[in-house]
Amino acid sequence: MIYLDHAATTRMCPEALEAMRPFLEGSFGNPSAIYTFAGEAKAAIDEVRETLAASIGARPDEIFFTSGGTEADNWAIFGTAFANRERGRHIITSQIEHHAVLHPLARLEDLGFTVTYVAPDAEGRISPEAIEEAIRPDTILVSVMYANNEVGTTQPVAEIGEICKKHGVLFHTDAVQAYGHVPIDVQRVNIDLLSVSGHKMGGPKGIGFLYMRKHTNIASYLLGGAQERQMRAGTENVPGIVGLGCAASVAVHHLEREQERVTALRERMISRLLEEIPDIRINGSRKDRLPGNVNVTIQGVSAETLLVLLDLAGICASAGSACAAGSIDPSHVLLAMGLTKEEAKSTIRLSMGAETTEEEIEKTCDILRDLVQKLRA
Repeated sequence: MIYLDHAATTRMCPEALEAMRPFLEGSFGNPSAIYTFAGEAKAAIDEVRETLAASIGARPDEIFFTSGGTEADNWAIFGTAFANRERGRHIITSQIEHHAVLHPLARLEDLGFTVTYVAPDAEGRISPEAIEEAIRPDTILVSVMYANNEVGTTQPVAEIGEICKKHGVLFHTDAVQAYGHVPIDVQRVNIDLLSVSGHKMGGPKGIGFLYMRKHTNIASYLLGGAQERQMRAGTENVPGIVGLGCAASVAVHHLEREQERVTALRERMISRLLEEIPDIRINGSRKDRLPGNVNVTIQGVSAETLLVLLDLAGICASAGSACAAGSIDPSHVLLAMGLTKEEAKSTIRLSMGAETTEEEIEKTCDILRDLVQKLRA
């Protein structure tokens, strides 16, 4: 099998699996208990909080564990909206956000909030100037993703963060695709809220975190206990937290090397596809792009059919967001970027990761070229 769907999920790194094992077996104590045995779990959580904070230039008490990126996005949006609704009910986002952002915002619109959806350019980039133009006196939050999950375009978050700071508006970014793959510094970029998911960078599924800048006005999310400084009730997922922390350490340690290596694989694939397959286009920015993302529209070919044939050839790829798998609707991201419905339904995403090799890229390009020729014939 050649796995090229790392944007959907990644294999858990061996180090994370081994780090989790003691907390799945012997050290199973509840970290909220007061006896010494439970202290092992609490100490492990505290250590991971420090690790994650250091990885983004934050403080340990600004890291709050969640069940993943979706919960972190929901918390950032609902928590900010409900805590600041007396000050204003206007929120700004982009048309190309993940549904974990768009769906909560749609719910807020049902509750009387107003949302401005900024359109991207043809490369999937959100203009900082457009964000600033949309800010009103009653704007309480801007939510723009760090990098797009479908086309891989990285956003000008530093400029957007500076604009939000200038206008006194909170800035949230969904960094699920970016964390562990590109450097992130929440202080330099002026981020107030940042969402992360463990399974996108070698950690386990079902765990993530929300970075929350100190003194940010945001409501608690789950009620029923004093965990996470009374902001998110529920017994902590200790094995998941430990696995997340270990995977983050591994990713940060190898980040510069892996960024360079995977980018080279990406560029090799793009070059071969453009040279060997007529009538295709690469979607997203060629300059500001996640290292491992290749999103390609292949004219006259059904993405659904092509993905089935790739699967039969032992290659795992996707048509876009894994959360929209099975949907008959074309990608909202591609449509917002100006593609037609037909073009969107002729688009596939191939995403690389830590285990991807040069040989796999060459073989995939060979197979993809041949399959496209057959389908067009």
